[in-house]
Amino acid sequence: MIIGLTGGIATGKSTVSNIIKSQGIPVVDADIISREVVMPDKEAYGKIVASFGDQILNDDKTINRAGLGEIIFNDSEKRTILNEIVHPAVRKEMRRQADAYQRLGECLVVMDIPLLFESKLTHMVDQTWLVYAAPEVQLQRLIKRDQFSEKQALSRIRSQMPITEKKELADVVIMNNGSLSELENDVLLLLKQTKKQT
Repeated sequence: MIIGLTGGIATGKSTVSNIIKSQGIPVVDADIISREVVMPDKEAYGKIVASFGDQILNDDKTINRAGLGEIIFNDSEKRTILNEIVHPAVRKEMRRQADAYQRLGECLVVMDIPLLFESKLTHMVDQTWLVYAAPEVQLQRLIKRDQFSEKQALSRIRSQMPITEKKELADVVIMNNGSLSELENDVLLLLKQTKKQT
């Protein structure tokens, strides 16, 4: 069984991902893979350099993510070009890793995908799990975590699909309004129940 784990900014998805890993369950992480697929020895790298030119490279020939980010942040056409290169490469590598774990006999594999619903990747998983925090909890956590003003935090939150909308789409909602130990207990119980189903 493949679980798609997602959340919103500051809802606690990374914490849940770490709890799952601590139980020896493999987690395929979309963020890590998206950094790996643009390394100089990868296919996507050549396509990015061909599309954006050498000016996006650091001295060691790796891609300057901040510089590239500046370009695509202000140009939706270029952002589309980049996404059309990177997203298929990320999906292919996620699928490859999940398949490899399943061949090794893992009955449960988790795909950690921040933009699971936005990128319409639910077809890659058997069940979707959302780490949910109430919007006011999410806001306070983000302000505290990143030292943002309320305005900065709200603009980050509003740039994502609202967490309440994601809640409607998810198969399982992991509530994270309380303490870390409550969250841990809930996740361990959920894993136990899910393993029984596989």
